[in-house]
Amino acid sequence: MLNLLLVEDNEKLQIALTTGLEATKEIKVIDSCKSGEKAFELCLDNIPDIIIMDVQLAGKINGIEAAINIRREFPRIPIVFYSIQDDDSYYRDFRNSGILSHYAYVRKSNYLLPQMILPLIKNSVLGMGFIDPDIESRVQEVRFQDKFAPISLLEPNELEVAKMISFGMTNEQIAQKLGFRDKRTISRINGQIYTAWGLNSNTTDEKVARTRASIIYHQKRLIEWDEDGNAWFFNEINKKFAWEAK
Repeated sequence: MLNLLLVEDNEKLQIALTTGLEATKEIKVIDSCKSGEKAFELCLDNIPDIIIMDVQLAGKINGIEAAINIRREFPRIPIVFYSIQDDDSYYRDFRNSGILSHYAYVRKSNYLLPQMILPLIKNSVLGMGFIDPDIESRVQEVRFQDKFAPISLLEPNELEVAKMISFGMTNEQIAQKLGFRDKRTISRINGQIYTAWGLNSNTTDEKVARTRASIIYHQKRLIEWDEDGNAWFFNEINKKFAWEAK
């Protein structure tokens, strides 16, 4: 029999899952809680064989962040994640978590019944990994978005300057806002932004580059301009499309 920790912030579902899983005679729910913080404390007191973890929880951290904290203390502890949430941030957290084995990540609506969860539990304990196809497609979508996201190409100080440029601030105003005595520092950072976003290769006019940087920042996607001033972007399958402001 496997000892299981159930982390679920819906009390009614927590009770239903506990009853259903224990009815299989293969699972013993040794603890349950509503937050990732509490889950970590419970693991320190009594290490379970496996954890079932909702992704959206009460408390300050989500289920994936809680799993990362727990796995620092207990590497490769098996975890079954499930969620009805479709927020990019959860998929981004999962993709960046480095979890490669002893896990499953499924939509709660697809795998809510105990008889469907039980095989996931057993496979996770054996070291396998499984992602619901619906979630896998969203993880890859977020991966692609991040790969081509302009903000991912900038250092924190460059991103801050890009934001101020996008709101129409001058170099002098940005320098003053950030506490720089020499506005030429902002000019150098501007150049780094233009290089990162490919704006140095298609224009020698700083004003044009500045305007295009503002557009890229607000659109949250990389846009390329050709020599004739036509703008282009790439979609999820790396196909080139004309971009037009709406």
